[in-house]
Amino acid sequence: MELTINRAQALELLRKYNKEPFHILHALTVEGVMAWYAREMGEDITFWSLCGLLHDIDFEVYPDQHCQKAPELLAEIHASSEMVRAICSHGYGLCCDVEPVHQMEKVLFAADELTGLIGAAARM
Repeated sequence: MELTINRAQALELLRKYNKEPFHILHALTVEGVMAWYAREMGEDITFWSLCGLLHDIDFEVYPDQHCQKAPELLAEIHASSEMVRAICSHGYGLCCDVEPVHQMEKVLFAADELTGLIGAAARM
């Protein structure tokens, strides 16, 4: 899969829509987890980690439209349809109807929930 964006562009977009330090840290954590899983599974580390970095792109500014505004925001960096679908799928059953079917989407769905719980507990 050919990527049309790089990490610097993704990070710039993330910071455009996310200012809260916890949200930035969560994004960086999910990025790292996704990179680790991609490496372990022999998958595209860059693609997986960028999806992890951008998975909550719309959460801080549009919490009531989480995973629904993401395609619009990701269009700013010309994210591929595969990336948009993967990012939206992490909200399946909670805020969107895009079911995670690909291996990476399933890992993102689980990694987001797990790291979110750990991060929230650490703040207590």
